[in-house]
Amino acid sequence: MDSARLDWRHPEITHRSPRPAPWTRRDMLRTGALAAAYWTIASHDRAFAASPPPPKAPTPAVLNRFPEMLQRYFAGRVREAEARSDATRAALRTREDAEAYVRTVREKIRDSFAPFPEKTPLNPKVTGVVERDPYNIEKIIFESRPGFYVTANLYVPKGKKFPAPGVVGSCGHSANGKAAETYQSFAQGLARQGYIVLIYDPIGQGERLQYPDAKLKSTVGVGVKEHLHAGNQQILVGESMASWRAWDGIRALDYLLGRPEVDPRHVGITGNSGGGTMTTWLCGVEQRWTMGAPSCFVTTFRRNFENELPADAEQYPPRAIALGLDHADFLAALAPKPVLIVAQEKDFFDVRGAREAHARLRQLYRLLGHEDRIGLYVGPGPHGYAKDGREAMYRWFNGATGISDAQSEPELTIEKDEALQCTKTGQVVELGGRTVFSFTRDKAKALAGERPAQTDAQTLATTVRALLKMPQAKGDPGARVLRPLPSRGYPRRHATPYAVCTEPGIEAIVYRLADERLESFPPPDQRRALLYISHVSSDAELRSEPLIRDLITAEPEATLYACDLRGTGESQPNTCGIDTFYDRYGNDYFYAGYSLMLDHPFPGQRTLDVLRVIDWLGTIGHADVHLVARGRGAIPATFAALLSPRVARVTLKNAPASYGEIAMTEDYAWPLSALVPGALEKFDLPDCYRALESKGLRLIEPWGAKADPGT
Repeated sequence: MDSARLDWRHPEITHRSPRPAPWTRRDMLRTGALAAAYWTIASHDRAFAASPPPPKAPTPAVLNRFPEMLQRYFAGRVREAEARSDATRAALRTREDAEAYVRTVREKIRDSFAPFPEKTPLNPKVTGVVERDPYNIEKIIFESRPGFYVTANLYVPKGKKFPAPGVVGSCGHSANGKAAETYQSFAQGLARQGYIVLIYDPIGQGERLQYPDAKLKSTVGVGVKEHLHAGNQQILVGESMASWRAWDGIRALDYLLGRPEVDPRHVGITGNSGGGTMTTWLCGVEQRWTMGAPSCFVTTFRRNFENELPADAEQYPPRAIALGLDHADFLAALAPKPVLIVAQEKDFFDVRGAREAHARLRQLYRLLGHEDRIGLYVGPGPHGYAKDGREAMYRWFNGATGISDAQSEPELTIEKDEALQCTKTGQVVELGGRTVFSFTRDKAKALAGERPAQTDAQTLATTVRALLKMPQAKGDPGARVLRPLPSRGYPRRHATPYAVCTEPGIEAIVYRLADERLESFPPPDQRRALLYISHVSSDAELRSEPLIRDLITAEPEATLYACDLRGTGESQPNTCGIDTFYDRYGNDYFYAGYSLMLDHPFPGQRTLDVLRVIDWLGTIGHADVHLVARGRGAIPATFAALLSPRVARVTLKNAPASYGEIAMTEDYAWPLSALVPGALEKFDLPDCYRALESKGLRLIEPWGAKADPGT
């Protein structure tokens, strides 16, 4: 029961027992038995009067009562997608069904990874050779795109008959790329058995730092952080890090097949962790492989999500889940060629998912008549391409090629990093080549010149709605009445919170602020609604943001509301570790990444929240809305103002000046959750701002690309 209903001090409860009169000291003296209490109280009064004032009450903790909302919502979406795909696979009955399924997943993968560029000359160079008794290691540099250099080592066995089987090695997230002991190990192990192995540095690792400083150290962080920083920005121009990383692998295969020593009838791909990712994706996008062995990656999207496991930019292929794809499908695209899934029991890539993926593929391969060509090896250890996993891969490839009958790994000699460097300084920056960012910047510039001018507000609204993948939602969204908040230092005395259902499983938390206490649904109100969309927390910003108080002063008759959209304020998640919201690899990024795979852009989801809250205000009687927003909230507020006829005025503080500026600034700070995929192919934010001039748009202190949206 609400404690306020039993509190006789509540000024609005007049139908209950009147407040009892407090005892006076004279009353106490009359009792005789309590006379001594008078002297106790009097001494306390004197002590209190002489003591310093009590300390000021601490600022209350920021409200965050619904932190599991996003996790439950996205888990439901991912599970639904998996169930649909499971039903499709379960319906396969014949060889023809299986063959049709393979063709379909290949088409879907092409859709996810498009567009690939045209192939250009590799311009390969051998910059040195390391001679060892069983093999030579050639130091190779080639261009996967014009001016985009890839550093690689080619292990060529000695004393073997050519042409011989070839293997492309894909590295995981090692700072030193191809020189890491694990990756040297499998390259040497294969070469000693007669394979020609090309192992190359991934973007942002080894000799391919994209953001090197004067001392050739990464300014953003090697590996994961470079991938995220370059990859998040790419989506504005319709590119993806998954596609870029895969293209390097395709061009590595082009180089390998161009070597006369390589037998094109036997070419494989293997890699671990992030290299297992690329092995998996490359099996899907390239049909020239004759065998594959991804290590410590293959599981299911659902397992990764439920286990709160954020992934790299290249590990979120655009639209993959919406297209019905899962990890196993990328390997199915290579069916019925031999594929081995290598896993470890203690891996953070859930081995249960590896077993599920293998079971799905085994059914498919059985229908294709080659169940023996799909394998699963599960080792006892943690994440990593351990010796037992490498040996399982050797046996699998040897079974496919017949080149060797070795059952264990040969003796290895690990080289120092410097011995394997293809460049003089250890970084391709010395070659004056291009970076991922330079391509993103130049494409953004080109798109700005190619885009038709957005002069019609209605046409722009249609374009924005399509890019945001916005559903058509109308009518009363419904709301729950939450208990009134105690005094928290807001600019109005009382605040009643409401949970407005914007779509199944999602509620925007809206505070109605007033000088009178309200415990119910708002009464009919035809005054203007002043709706504030928070940057990160309405509760905190109602106490600290001067813009809100300024607007109250300017519009005293308006009814004030403040709103937390999904994943902010009251529903800010606390998943993916503790307090990771602002981390590059944290939960805000995690849900934005899954939104890309679900083809449900995060800015579009938050725009839907704003629109449904505006619809809810309409059920109260507010036909005229002044939409106000700050920082991250300014992005969905901009789109909602463009799409809603109820918005009469717009005020945006710290809104991003333009997506174009973000795409053309190397050290930008806006998070993935703020970026609309492919936006710059169709429009930029200034187009929206111009369209909103008719609604009296006021832009206050716009933030540039470098502004920190975490402030």
